[in-house]
Amino acid sequence: MDIKGHAAVVTGGASGLGAATAEELARAGAKVACLDVNLDGARAVAERIGGCAVRCDVTDGEQAAAALAQARDQHGAARILINCAGVGPAKRIVGRDGPMPLADFERVIAINLIGTFNMMRLAAADMQNLSPLADEERGVIISAASVAAFEGQIGQAAYSASKGGVAALTMPAAREFAQFGIRVNAIAPGIFHTPMLMALPEEAKKSLAAAVPFPKLLGRPDQFASLARHIIENTYINGEVIRLDGALRMAPR
Repeated sequence: MDIKGHAAVVTGGASGLGAATAEELARAGAKVACLDVNLDGARAVAERIGGCAVRCDVTDGEQAAAALAQARDQHGAARILINCAGVGPAKRIVGRDGPMPLADFERVIAINLIGTFNMMRLAAADMQNLSPLADEERGVIISAASVAAFEGQIGQAAYSASKGGVAALTMPAAREFAQFGIRVNAIAPGIFHTPMLMALPEEAKKSLAAAVPFPKLLGRPDQFASLARHIIENTYINGEVIRLDGALRMAPR
């Protein structure tokens, strides 16, 4: 798909991977809507790229539908959806204080997995009604998975389960939407410079970077964004979960 002139929706667009992807799509000529619970952050990104900002809790069906409707009013129906909204708290299944509170597990699943599905179902319903482009394509959906989907570490049970769900969702969605010319892919990043990671001490960040085979660096959000752009532009990439991790395979802890 030639990105120029098409409407794009980016969840988690206020920071991190979402903000970088919103910026990359805007550079490619897309009309970008940044959706986030952090409306001030989304507005800051939107102002920088000439897009629009919409408050959205991806776990809420009605609020998500309203947010997409607002974005549609601004830019038209989106042909591109990037699912980057997510959280990653660390907690053992059974810790010093006993079992993990069930609500903590439910929250991560709700935001990372159910939120991704929620936005996917709503955006795809819009895309199916769009006129096909020259290559018979109507839309592209890209979701953020994680290498934790495959090598979850101790303390990542909730996060790994949620991202494993995102990875597993990709193929059945791609197969279902193929008849409409809608592609579905996911990117599984390794250890990246994101707000969650930046809270760690500098020595901890250096230690994490040293674990990456090559290059021995933390991933940059613009590298995630660059891959997202390539997936959109390369029509033959469909049903894939692409690792972006410098050959990293996570240790147990």
